[in-house]
Amino acid sequence: MMMLSLFTVASRLYSAPRTLFAAAVLVLLAGCSANPIYSTTGVVLSGYSEGEATPYVMQMSDPRMACALGEGIDPLLYSFSRVTDAPNTTGSLLMLLAGNCMEYQAWEAELDYLRADYQGRVVEAKDARERAKRLNAITAQRRYEAFRRAMAAYDFDPAAEPLECPFLFSEQDELTFLLGLLTGLQSIVNDANSGALAGVPRNIAPQAERAATCLDNDTWGGLPNAIRALVWLLLPDTRPELAPDPWVVLEHSSEQGIRSGMRASLALQAVAAETFGRPDRLEQAIARFAESEGSVQVWEAYRLVDEVARDAVYFSSDKYWTSHYGYRTPHRYFGRLSPDSGSEEVETMSLDDLL
Repeated sequence: MMMLSLFTVASRLYSAPRTLFAAAVLVLLAGCSANPIYSTTGVVLSGYSEGEATPYVMQMSDPRMACALGEGIDPLLYSFSRVTDAPNTTGSLLMLLAGNCMEYQAWEAELDYLRADYQGRVVEAKDARERAKRLNAITAQRRYEAFRRAMAAYDFDPAAEPLECPFLFSEQDELTFLLGLLTGLQSIVNDANSGALAGVPRNIAPQAERAATCLDNDTWGGLPNAIRALVWLLLPDTRPELAPDPWVVLEHSSEQGIRSGMRASLALQAVAAETFGRPDRLEQAIARFAESEGSVQVWEAYRLVDEVARDAVYFSSDKYWTSHYGYRTPHRYFGRLSPDSGSEEVETMSLDDLL
């Protein structure tokens, strides 16, 4: 109908001067096609991202490639929010991935700081420390945005009294909501590591603790309870009167994570151990993750979550090794916080192949 109307008007204008005819056609084309096409394209992209791209990305085994996708696609997808509804569901995951990208850079800056500090290079240590703070601030901002999008995607008010759980229609919706809560909690940690440069509101923590009760703990490998336990450690007043010890909850959640094939709870246990100065708990979390490598049946549909957890646990190990020995964890020692005295093999390279 639109095209018939366009030709009708064009034929009536044909008797007018050619300049008037050309101008009228251009105006009609612009008015009839620009916004509808943009809106339609936005809807198509949003639908494709949620229905096809997101499940594909969640199955990826390369977290850094996935994070590059988040950084690259998010501005394109969200530019269509100017002409159609914001794609908050997919957008939450994209910004989560973009936050991971920035955190990887922050990790390297922190390792640079620890290495320089170990070697007594004061100026380099100071510079790396400041670089890590700035990168943590950007990471915190991105993760806070991912949290806000996840809450908006399901019309959920985490501060509402009483708590009203959102309607989550699919497994993917549940995971998006769960990761949104986890990312919000991470944004607080990143902001603290930045020296509060990002200004992330601290009330996200108790909100995430309450909202985690909306998800089945067994279905998601103990991750909802791990989130709650971490908040109980950060804010003891949020811990229910009859709740078990947070460290016990984290331990049980880690075991559930291994059984379910999604070991994010172990990463949270490692973060908690670092935050509260518990090297015994840190060694336990890293050792358990390393021991499970040969036996865990990774949840294929959400492999990326497990891979990101592996990176986080490896970084926890690398921080300990770098601060104590000046270098990151040797691969064969992953799962331990020290080399065996006198038994460490020296890696050598055969020169025969070069001759």
